[in-house]
Amino acid sequence: MRTLGAWKWRSLRSLELGELGELGAWGAWSLGNLKSWELGELGAWSLGSLEINFGATAALHPQRSLAADDDPSQDFCVKDTTKKLQVNGFPCKDPAQVQASDFACDSLKKPGNTSNALGVAVTPANILTFGGLNTQGVSAARIDFAPHGLNPPHVHPRAPEILFLAKGTLLVGFVTSTPDNKLFAQTIKVGELFIFPRGLVHFQLNVGYGAAVAFSAFNSQNPGTSQVAKALFASTPPIDDAVLEKALQLNAADVQHLRSLISKT
Repeated sequence: MRTLGAWKWRSLRSLELGELGELGAWGAWSLGNLKSWELGELGAWSLGSLEINFGATAALHPQRSLAADDDPSQDFCVKDTTKKLQVNGFPCKDPAQVQASDFACDSLKKPGNTSNALGVAVTPANILTFGGLNTQGVSAARIDFAPHGLNPPHVHPRAPEILFLAKGTLLVGFVTSTPDNKLFAQTIKVGELFIFPRGLVHFQLNVGYGAAVAFSAFNSQNPGTSQVAKALFASTPPIDDAVLEKALQLNAADVQHLRSLISKT
């Protein structure tokens, strides 16, 4: 601390933290400014001390934890389907016209039709089908599986998914992001839960002897779903064949064959 002289670290401690205001007040006195000092001049006043100071200030000014969706600014905002406004979400119905039925939904009580190539049916209860969810930051889904049915690899870009198995046995799993691409997979049975982190590719396969039923919950009114295979081989307009051939090391005939197969799922 030769160059700091008598202005020692304990002098800094004498500053009232209240005078610093919110963490945003540190903006002008940025780490970029600190970098202009030679580390040698800092001497015993180490970056470790700075970390302690910043940590203490952050503890006094905790930051708000954000969910996948923005917090509501009123008790409720039932979706108004009559308005054509383009907003991030949906406009609110006049509160005077809201009824108890706006907050109820029976779409998950009936089994979905699993008579398809994948043997699966996903029935959502999200903002697109359940207006009372608007601004509430939650949604749900029912997933019905025929024997050996598969909910193919897909992602939810706006929310994690927690799945509850009500019937049957499922092999479930997800793959972490690059560069690890690590698979976490497990067989779950009735009454068990499994969490799929937000934005990661995941799947569910019925490995039991009969049908299976699961229910999922999301911390977004519209978590979104993108199936990996359909995104690649059934997009509109289609991805250029050259891209798929190079990325997946396929020939032109393979690409066309996969386009034909995926379009039927």
